[in-house]
Amino acid sequence: MTFVWGLGKRPGWVGARVFCAQREEAGQGASPAAKMGKKSKKEKKVKGAEKTAAKMEKKVSKRAKKEQEDLEALIAEFQTLDAKKTQVVETSCPPPSPRLNASLSAHPEKDELILFGGEYFNGKKTFLYNELLVYNIRKNSWAKLDIPNPPPRRCAHQAVVVAQGGGQLWVFGGEFASPDGEQFYHYKDLWVLHLASKTWEQIKDYIYYNDVYAFNLDTFAWTKLTPSGIAPAPRSGCHLATTPEGNILVYGGYSKQRIKKDVDKGTLHTDLFLLKAESSDKWTWARISSSGVKPTPRSGFSVAVGPSNRSLLFGGVHDEEEEEDLEGDFFNDIYFYDLAKNRWFPGQLKGPKTEKKKRRRGPAAKTGCEGGESEEQLPPGPVEIVKEVVAEDGTIMTIKQVISAPELELQDPESEDEEDGTGDEASGQQVEPCPRSNAMLAVKHGVLYVYGGMFEVGDRQFTLNDLYAIDLHKMEEWKVLVEMDPKTQEWLEDSESDDEGDVEGAEGGDEEDEEEEEDEEEDSDDAEGEDEAEEDHPAVQPDEKYTDYLSRTEQYWVKLARQKMGPDAKEKKMVKVGHAMAKAFHEGSA
Repeated sequence: MTFVWGLGKRPGWVGARVFCAQREEAGQGASPAAKMGKKSKKEKKVKGAEKTAAKMEKKVSKRAKKEQEDLEALIAEFQTLDAKKTQVVETSCPPPSPRLNASLSAHPEKDELILFGGEYFNGKKTFLYNELLVYNIRKNSWAKLDIPNPPPRRCAHQAVVVAQGGGQLWVFGGEFASPDGEQFYHYKDLWVLHLASKTWEQIKDYIYYNDVYAFNLDTFAWTKLTPSGIAPAPRSGCHLATTPEGNILVYGGYSKQRIKKDVDKGTLHTDLFLLKAESSDKWTWARISSSGVKPTPRSGFSVAVGPSNRSLLFGGVHDEEEEEDLEGDFFNDIYFYDLAKNRWFPGQLKGPKTEKKKRRRGPAAKTGCEGGESEEQLPPGPVEIVKEVVAEDGTIMTIKQVISAPELELQDPESEDEEDGTGDEASGQQVEPCPRSNAMLAVKHGVLYVYGGMFEVGDRQFTLNDLYAIDLHKMEEWKVLVEMDPKTQEWLEDSESDDEGDVEGAEGGDEEDEEEEEDEEEDSDDAEGEDEAEEDHPAVQPDEKYTDYLSRTEQYWVKLARQKMGPDAKEKKMVKVGHAMAKAFHEGSA
């Protein structure tokens, strides 16, 4: 039988970050001649570009925030009107008014079509709908259904009908537009209309389960189990393994709960449960206390069944959440769980046999180590390896790996395979997969294969395509079968689609801010006008638009911004500054 338990996923990023480039304040009171003496032309150019980027970011941020607030207020106003509906009212009506981007769905049981939402533009004003209209196929007639608490007005949403529960209409996402058609709000909510009871229900983005289903491999049929006892709390991403007796172990996982309006808090579970088969149709939950060295709290880890009746856990991430901020510490370690002994222990590399010396036991050890010289040369603690990989777009990925010192090597002391050589010493630094979460694991002939996964640096996510292998019987060393290809590391963010819109949208904002920014821009424009041509930048081709120029030279400008801002700058900030510099150069060359 195959078992399925729980559902969910790791949370993603919420919210946006605003970047304001720092401005050099020194020398503001000096004359232009003095400034020229203190600063090189290159510094002035970069400073001007940073000012331009900061100005655009400030304007775009203010305008975007105001537009978002305006649309949310308008949506809330419509919802207030909808809240006045307290009961279901069905009335005959003429055919619907003209519209597009609505959803038309067939009722799963009746000869009816269900029309929901849509938009209409009369050349001057945009109208959005959240009407629910039903077309009777046999009678060729329309009816309007007013149901309390409907989804907000929208168009271009997705809708699907299922027969479950007497019929359900599921609605996801869509778009809302301001009456002038200049501002847009994109939904990411999920709703279900229960057709039998005529009620709307909003489904939150995440739902966690703790129910259990069994799939019979002979009959191809699912059966819902109803175990007795106290079950684990609903969660996702847990470690699921079977014992030799046919029982099920559930370890760890992740869940979220709302702590205040629009703010969720994640929980990393570290508990261990046993789902025991009392008989073919009777199951019991029991919480158990395991021994040994347990994994540190994490989510996004990967699991596989290894040899010697052990399951294993690899990698994962521990997220530090501060309301809408999310920072993750990624792992590349291995933990084994002995299913028979109910015991955790970490897997550590022993090092290749050709590079090891056997440790002698007892009194002989004092004379067999040549004065203990090899032990004195061992590093006192973990060693951190820093490796830089340059992606195709010029992004420098800094990968840090912490390699445990040989004397910290921990193995299962009860393992029969470790009687001779549990303390074997590895010399040199071992190759390991970089820390990651959501990797793919497989075990074949006692060899663990690890493919891909992801890790994050700031706001950027790196999705991996490397392949590593390690012999779980020997635990000597990782082997690199396929290295990560930097050319596959593409990260677009909002730069390609929104860059031009950001520049055009920068015309908005408060008048006082614009006057102050124009004064600041004069200095940078003077420096840029004087010095831009002296820099060996990619030339602007005749009649080349800015978007085409940026597409052709983006890597160069981002790389230049990285050189000026340093390795500690956020990738998103460097991209913004690079784009601002490119635009300033393009305009200066026009």
